[in-house]
Amino acid sequence: MKRGLAIALLSATLLVIATWSSPGRAALPRAANVPGGVALIPLGSASADAPRPRAWLDDQQVLVVAEGGRWLAIVGLALETVPGTHQLRVETGIETLRVSFSVDPKHYPEQHIHLRDTSKVQLSASDLARVEKEVAAIRSLKRHWREADETDTAFVVPADGRMTGRFGVRRFFNGEARAPHAGFDIAAPRGSVVRASASGVVLATDDYFFNGRTIFVDHGNGLISMYCHLDRIDVQAGEPVARGQHLGLSGMTGRATGPHLHWSVVLNGAMVDPELFVPHSGRDR
Repeated sequence: MKRGLAIALLSATLLVIATWSSPGRAALPRAANVPGGVALIPLGSASADAPRPRAWLDDQQVLVVAEGGRWLAIVGLALETVPGTHQLRVETGIETLRVSFSVDPKHYPEQHIHLRDTSKVQLSASDLARVEKEVAAIRSLKRHWREADETDTAFVVPADGRMTGRFGVRRFFNGEARAPHAGFDIAAPRGSVVRASASGVVLATDDYFFNGRTIFVDHGNGLISMYCHLDRIDVQAGEPVARGQHLGLSGMTGRATGPHLHWSVVLNGAMVDPELFVPHSGRDR
């Protein structure tokens, strides 16, 4: 059976189309082979006596799940991903293979924001030093990998409110270009309940210059959710949480023009569009 898996993987080295689907996809993110999206890449037939293949995009291990009788790699594509052909390195237990897939271009709109508090745009030397340290810490958290038998990919929207900021928007603060918006914003009044989007373990909590009070939840195998600008944090690192469990209260700490929840999803170290992880009905809440 292992040899059969290797043959199936070899045949999968042809380009994988983004519209691949199979029964039981409801709990998986929607495929979007674009920068900031998620690629769903079949890796061959799954069977009880065949080990789970392991896969990497560059040097970052990616999530592999059994779905519809097949192994499926769920690959996060960073916003800076160059459109074109990319490859996964896949280890089957008996050999290493390369599986190719394509990434299409995508244009994201621009957003111009005016902040009265210019200290959040023009940073002092001490604030800049703080931000650089925090960016390095967050980068390390985003690349965190916790091996888990199961990964909860059936996400729920973590707060009630109107969506006010979409993923990928190119932002300009007081006329100056900044990093694209790497999540989506929910306009929730200060003190609104913020819930875990899926089951997992609290990876870290902290108070950051830009993100304010923030919680990271590790869902296993490189899937992490991030909740920013909180008024209050009610969980601590290492605490297990269930889908929909109370994490804290929304606010406007950090760089924020009003109370809201900024929610991000990280997959194999890449910030990806959270809307891909929730049902269409959840997008208009």
